[in-house]
Amino acid sequence: MKRVISASVIWAAALAGGCVSSTPATRIEQHPAVFAAWPEAVQAKVRAGQVEVGFTPDMVRMALGEPDRVRSLVTPQGRSEIWIFFDHGPHFSIGLGVGVSSGHNAYGGGAGVGAGPDGEERLRVIFDGGKVSAIETVKCGRSGSPS
Repeated sequence: MKRVISASVIWAAALAGGCVSSTPATRIEQHPAVFAAWPEAVQAKVRAGQVEVGFTPDMVRMALGEPDRVRSLVTPQGRSEIWIFFDHGPHFSIGLGVGVSSGHNAYGGGAGVGAGPDGEERLRVIFDGGKVSAIETVKCGRSGSPS
């Protein structure tokens, strides 16, 4: 059983490590002139993968990448655009089982890793008039489910 779990964990780590994703650093390398034109405080936030109220869509894209979903909201005050970002990180699970039947014992176990097409929603960035007007984050309760 230990070999099965160990092999599964090694495979999961290799799979997670092998995924190449866009980072703020790689996006900055792709658009150095745009990045250089921003104030130092904005550059520091973007490098850290953070956004704040007042950012433009280009600043958010460089900090966070492309949104997973885009929605619009129409109110009496006007139209807002909402960018939704999901957590695409690997999700690990481990299962163990024990069974007894007619004097025989059985043991089993397994480990798995996966990432669904969407993952869990982690952040919404709301734009009004071409600038970030609000940032909504998802907080998890004690059970790990969004609250």
